[in-house]
Amino acid sequence: MPGLETHVFDITRVIQLAIAPVFLLSAIATLINVLITRLSRAVDRRRVLEEHLSIYQDEHLQQAILELRMLQKRITLVLWSVTLAVLASLLICLLVGTAFAGAYIAMDLSHPVAGLFVAAIVAFTGCLLLFLREISVAAFSARQTVSPYAARVVFK
Repeated sequence: MPGLETHVFDITRVIQLAIAPVFLLSAIATLINVLITRLSRAVDRRRVLEEHLSIYQDEHLQQAILELRMLQKRITLVLWSVTLAVLASLLICLLVGTAFAGAYIAMDLSHPVAGLFVAAIVAFTGCLLLFLREISVAAFSARQTVSPYAARVVFK
């Protein structure tokens, strides 16, 4: 049965080719874990600040409000970054599924597979750019001075 051997060979080849996207999925999953950790830290910090907002006065209140705005910007950036990472993951899953479907039905789906790969890389690149922007905002906010009064209230 030469047809069966060829078909098995085609599917085996698709499995070999699917390994690289699976490694990319693993990397994206690790990045999503990092992003979710950063998100939870920003949300926790925002909750603490909001809890103590009524205690602040004048200059300290303005500093707290500024930090809340920075935290909101960071949260928004991380959420969009996670969204793009998940989108990239879904596109990679579709890519692998399309490649297997093409091998199974013996149909040339190279153009859809290439399109899915390009779309996944674009989404992942967007995710990384937003992650970089969030890190920049976090670094900028860390350089801002925190008054001793605010630090005492929030970190006690």
